[in-house]
Amino acid sequence: MNNMKISIIGAGQVGSTTAFLLALKELADEVVMVDINPSVLGKALDMNCCSPLEGFRTKITGSTDYSAISGSAVVVITAGLARTPGMSREDLLLKNKEIVEGAASKIKEFSPEAVVIVVTNPLDVMAYVAWKATGFPKQRVMGMAGTLDSARLKYFLSEELGANPREIEGLVLGAHGDSMVAMPALTKIGGKPVGQHLSPEKLQKIISRTQNCGAEIVNLLKTGSAYYSPASSVVTMVQSVINDERKVVPCSVCADGEYGYSGIFLGLPAVLGKDGVEKIIEYPLAPEAKALLNKSAEETLKIIQGLAA
Repeated sequence: MNNMKISIIGAGQVGSTTAFLLALKELADEVVMVDINPSVLGKALDMNCCSPLEGFRTKITGSTDYSAISGSAVVVITAGLARTPGMSREDLLLKNKEIVEGAASKIKEFSPEAVVIVVTNPLDVMAYVAWKATGFPKQRVMGMAGTLDSARLKYFLSEELGANPREIEGLVLGAHGDSMVAMPALTKIGGKPVGQHLSPEKLQKIISRTQNCGAEIVNLLKTGSAYYSPASSVVTMVQSVINDERKVVPCSVCADGEYGYSGIFLGLPAVLGKDGVEKIIEYPLAPEAKALLNKSAEETLKIIQGLAA
C-alpha cells in the first residue's frame, strides 16, 4: 500500500460506511475520517476493533482537525446537510455550497495533489463548486453519480429476470437526480440487448424505479437516506483511481466538448486511473436519449448559473 492515505470529510452514514469498506478492502494504509462532531473518534475506534476479526491492516483515524487529511491521495467529500421540513431547495443548495467550499479549501491546503470525489447533494453542482474552490485540474475532481444509479438499474434488472447482477451491463447518465437518463441501447444481459429479455413497458417501469430509488429508500427508512450503496459506489471509484485500473465508470465529470457540453459537471462514462479522469468515453446516442441528456445538462447549468448570479 506504500503509505497510501485516503480521507473522508464527513463521517455520517455514507462517510463512515465508506471508511469501513475501504479498510475491509485494504485500499490504503490509513483511512482518515474528519468531522465537526467528535463522535468520529468513537466511530474510528469501533472500526479499528474489527481488524483482528476481519483481518485488515488498514488504520482508521478519526479527527476533528482538517490537518489529519495531509498528504491524501484521494479525498472524499460527504459532508453536507439533508433537506429538513420548511427548508427550501435554494436554502439547502446555499448551505451545502458553503460546506463544500469550506471542505475544498482545506483539501487545497493540506492535500494539494489529491483526487477529489464529491458525494454531497445536489451532487453535480457540488462537484462544480469543489472544482472551483480547489482550483484543481478538472481531471482531479469528480462526483459519485452514475456509479450508484447504474448499480440500481442493474439490480432491478437482475431481480426481474433472476439473472446474476454481474452478467448485466447497464448505464445511467446525466445529473444525479430526477433528470438522470438510463441508456437502454447500452444495457445488455448476458451480452444480449435488454430488449430481447423485457418488453418496453416492463423496462420503462424498471427505469422509473431506478430514477426514484433514492426517494423509495428514504420513505422506507423514515429517517435518513441511502448509505450502503452510495458508499459502495464511492469505493468502486476510489479503487479504480488507487489501483490505476482505468475502469470505465459512470460518474459526474467536467465535460470539455464531449457530448457537446463544456464547463459543467454531468454524469458521463469516464475512464478512472491514477490521475483521476483519464478520458470521457463518447458512446453514440439515439436522438431520444441525447434529448433527455441535453435536458438534464440544461437543468444542471441553470442551477450553476444561479449560484454565480
